[in-house]
Formats: sequence, structure tokens, C-alpha cells
Amino acid sequence: MKRLILAIQFMTRLPMPSVAADAEDFAASIRWFPVTGLIVGALVSGAALAGTVVDDWAGALAALTAWIGVTVALHLDGLADVADAAGAAHKDQARLLAVLHDPHIGSFGVVAIGLQLIAKLVLLHALVERDALLAIALIPFAARIAPLGWARWLPPLHDGLGARFRHAVRPIDLGAWALALMAAALFLSPSLSVLPFVALLWALWLKRRIGGISGDGHGAGIEISETALLIAAILWTLLR
Repeated sequence: MKRLILAIQFMTRLPMPSVAADAEDFAASIRWFPVTGLIVGALVSGAALAGTVVDDWAGALAALTAWIGVTVALHLDGLADVADAAGAAHKDQARLLAVLHDPHIGSFGVVAIGLQLIAKLVLLHALVERDALLAIALIPFAARIAPLGWARWLPPLHDGLGARFRHAVRPIDLGAWALALMAAALFLSPSLSVLPFVALLWALWLKRRIGGISGDGHGAGIEISETALLIAAILWTLLR
């Protein structure tokens, strides 16, 4: 339970009891990231349902606000950093890493965050309008399975968050969460089945453009996976 608490503390801002932990415990908390996604998804879909008392747009806005609030824009920060680094590097790896480590947000990052928020708001509205609250609830869960694969298979960019997670992910963790994803896609929300393809594409892009994975790469990947899963959920509602 200690590592689950650490995962919730790291991935959300929900109040949790203090626990004594070391670096190994923190690294192993990545195994519980999908559980934090279930919590985030429940809050987001609950906010969407509450907002629909006014109208569907209010539901979408409430869902987006809850999504940002519960995660305190943690993954949006990673998205901005990766966008700044990729946009400013011009194939210079040293420049890329310098921009990636810079805590300030540049124009590429601002644009990336703005587009991401607009995209999520519009996509959430489309799903709220179709009463697809279960699909919304499961998207944060699925998106947080992907970091286990990225941590396991991509080289860390530096001795930081990505490096600590890499050795904490065991084959049994990947297998268990892959089975959970398959079950969720089979019985609850078929659109979740696109996650492996999205995760693979992000991993290939990171390897080619950035050179490896970092905490920012994980955060940006989660954001991109969530948007892709929102799109997939809408397409599924149109095709079924």
C-alpha cells in the first residue's frame, strides 16, 4: 500500500497520509500509475456528469477543470517542455537537453498547452454529448499504463526520473496491466485497444527525435495518449 500511496501522491494532489519511503519505493510506485488513472478518471467523469445539469459544454468544462485540478497540470508541464525542446533544438542534442532542463516555458510550450486544452475540451464535449462517460472514466487509466512500457524499453536521457523508473518495471507488471487493458477494451470500452499503437508511435518519436525518455517524456506521452484515446472513443461512438 505504501507504493500505491506514493503513486497517488506523485500523480495527483489528493490528500494522502505521509509514508516513510526510500528511492526504491518511489521508483516502484510506477507499477501503480494505472490505479491513479482510475481515480482521475472517476473524478473527471463525475465532474462531467455534474456539469451536465447545466448543459453539455458545462459538463465538458467541468471535466477538463477536474482533469487539470486533480493532476495539477503535471503532465501538461511535460508536454510543454518536450514541445520547447523539440522546437528549439534544430537537431542539436546538447541544445535539446538544455532546453528540456530549462524550467521556463517558451512559445512552443505555450502553443502546445493551448492546443491540448482546446482539443480536450472539444473532445470531452463530443463524448459528454453522447453520454460516453464510461469511456471518459477509463481513458486516464489506459494512458497511465503506457509509461511502464516506455520506462522499460526506452533509454533514460539522464540520471533522473526516467532512469529510476526503468529498473522498477518488471515483466509481470507489464503483463498484468496489459491483461487489464485488454479486459477493459473487450468488456467496457473498445476504443482503448488503440493505446498500444499510440504508445508505440510515441516511443518511436522519442527515440528518434529526443533520444530517450525522461519525466517530461512520460508526462507528454500521457497527455498525447489521453487525447488520442478521446478521439478513438468518439470514432467508436460514430461507428457502432
